Amino acid sequence: MGLENNSHQLLSKIATNNKHGENSPYFDGWKAYESNPFHPTKNPQGVIQMGLAENQLSLDLIEEWIKNNPKASICTPEGVNEFRNIANFQDYHGLPEFRNAVANLMSKVRGGRVRFDPDRLLMSGGATGANELIMFCLADPGDAFLVPSPYYPAFVRDLCWRTGMQLIPVQCHSSNNFMITREALEEAHKKAQEENIKVKGLIITNPSNPLGTTIEKETLKSIVSFINENNLHLVCDEIYSGTVFDTPKFVSVSEVIQEMEDVKKDLIHIIYSLSKDMGLPGFRVGLVYSYNDEVVSCGRKMSSFGLVSSQTQHFLAAMLSDDKFMDKFLAESSRRLRERREFFTKGLEKVSITCLPSNAGLFFWMNLRSLLKEKTFEGEMKLWRLIINEVKLNVSPGSAFECSEPGWYRVCFANMDEETVEIALMRIRAFVNGREKGKKVEMKRWKSNLRLSFSSRRFEENVMSPHSPIPHSPLVRAT
Repeated sequence: MGLENNSHQLLSKIATNNKHGENSPYFDGWKAYESNPFHPTKNPQGVIQMGLAENQLSLDLIEEWIKNNPKASICTPEGVNEFRNIANFQDYHGLPEFRNAVANLMSKVRGGRVRFDPDRLLMSGGATGANELIMFCLADPGDAFLVPSPYYPAFVRDLCWRTGMQLIPVQCHSSNNFMITREALEEAHKKAQEENIKVKGLIITNPSNPLGTTIEKETLKSIVSFINENNLHLVCDEIYSGTVFDTPKFVSVSEVIQEMEDVKKDLIHIIYSLSKDMGLPGFRVGLVYSYNDEVVSCGRKMSSFGLVSSQTQHFLAAMLSDDKFMDKFLAESSRRLRERREFFTKGLEKVSITCLPSNAGLFFWMNLRSLLKEKTFEGEMKLWRLIINEVKLNVSPGSAFECSEPGWYRVCFANMDEETVEIALMRIRAFVNGREKGKKVEMKRWKSNLRLSFSSRRFEENVMSPHSPIPHSPLVRAT
C-alpha cells in the first residue's frame, strides 16, 4: 500500500483521480463482453455486444466506392502522385477540400435548408476530442453545463475529466417521452445558482443518445430562448443527424436560429463527426462548428493537439464530394437502419417488451419496468446483472445514463449482422418466458439451430475491432 501511495505521489492528479467515469455499469458491461465475447462458432455462449453504438450496416457501400475510386488514396498506384503533398501538410485549418466537403455534407444531411461556412469548422480526434475542445474554450474548472437526462455516460469523460468542469442533470421523464421542457431547464438552473455553481451553458444531443429521438422545432426554439435570456452557451451534439430513418425529420439548431429574431449566435456551437452517420469511428474525425469568432480562433489553436491526419482528410474529401454516391449512401443507410430497428423491436413485441418510439440513432430505449421485481434503481441493476451474466447480452442500464426512472435500457442494433440479432432475440425471449414460469435461464438454449452465414470480417481472428477478444480499456472505445 505504501509503495502504491508513493507511486501516486509521483503522478499528476488527472493520472490518479477516478473522475474519468469508467467506474459505471455502462463500462462494466463492456468489460463483461471483453472477458467473454460472443463468436458464432468458437464461443456461441459468449456475451453479445449490444452496448456499442456503431453503424456497420452500410460499410459495403463505402467498400464498393473505394474499389471504384483508387485515386482517392495516396497508397495506390493511381493516387501516389499526391503522396508528397499530403505527407507534408500540417495546416491547423485542414485541407480546404476536406472542410468544403464536410460543410457540404452537413448541409446535405439537413436537407439543404442551411449552409455552413467551412472556415468555421474546427477539427479534432473524434467527437470525444471535439467535445473536450469546446469545453476548454467555454468553461473553467468548477464551472458547469446543464445536460438533459438521460444522457451519454461518457460525457463525464469527454467533457469533465481533463477540463475540471461539471455536469448538472436536467431531469426529463417518460410521461412526455423524455422531452426537454422549459420548466425542467429553469428548475435545474435555479438549483445550481442556489448552490453557487457557475453555469456556463447547456449541452443537448439531437438526435438523442440514448433515446434515438429528434428534438422538435418548437422545443429547440424554446431552448434557444432559454440560453439567450440567461446568456448561456448552447452546445448541440448532432453526431447522429444522418441516422434519421423515420418521421419527424431532423431539425438542426442551425436551421432554427435562421428563423428566430435577436438570437445571440455567438452562444451557439455544434459538434459533428463521421463516426455515426458514415460508420467511420476508426477514422477519428470530430468537428466543432461555432458561430463565435473567438471560439473559432482559440479552437483552431487547440486543434493542434488532435488534428485529423492529412491522409484521412484527402481520402474523405474525395468521397464526401461525390454527391451522387453520398445521396445514395445516406438514403440506403436510413433504409437499412429503419429495417433493422423494426425487425428487432417487432421481435421484442412477441414477448410484450416495448420501446420508446424513435426515429433515429443506432439504438433504442427498451422498457423493462414490468420485469423489475423491485421498482427501484437497485432492482434495475439486479435485472441488468441477470441479463449480463445469464442471458449474456451487454445492454446498458438507464441509471448509467442518469435516467430519472428505473427500468429503461439502451440496446444498440446496428453493430451486428442479422444472424446475431436473431440469436439475441432468441435469448431475450427465453429469458422472459423463463421468468414468467419462474425458471432459471438454461445456457443450453443459446446453442442456436440457425444456419449461420457470418460473412463479416469482424469474426476473423486477425481482425482488430471493438468486437475482438483483446483486453483493452472500454473507456477508449465507448460510444
